[in-house]
Amino acid sequence: MKMDITLLIGLIVLGLIAGYLSGLVGIGGGIVMVPVLVLLFGFTQHRAQGTTLALLTIPVGIFGVMNYYKTGNVDIKTALLLCCGFVLGSYLGSKTAIALPQDTIRKIFAVLMFVVAVKMFFQK
Repeated sequence: MKMDITLLIGLIVLGLIAGYLSGLVGIGGGIVMVPVLVLLFGFTQHRAQGTTLALLTIPVGIFGVMNYYKTGNVDIKTALLLCCGFVLGSYLGSKTAIALPQDTIRKIFAVLMFVVAVKMFFQK
């Protein structure tokens, strides 16, 4: 995948948003990154899942990433760029979550899950 400045910035911003949501409501990778990589960045489902899993390789997904990588479904450059934004976003999201009431966090999580579910249900 050729990386122009718009794509580089877009991937870092996606990492930032997913990291923020991870810190805020405990989600980020599969529920945010996979649909955005597919819908906005034109990734296949397999490539989006493999790339997202690659950003979590060290802590949790090394064996899953190896399987995706063997079949050509991991974009290492994209995963590294997403990591850059994800680290900062996770920190900022957790700071926000700590400052908000638990009820508010639960409602944010519920709305996000609903929106993603509706979008995926009606996607062709």
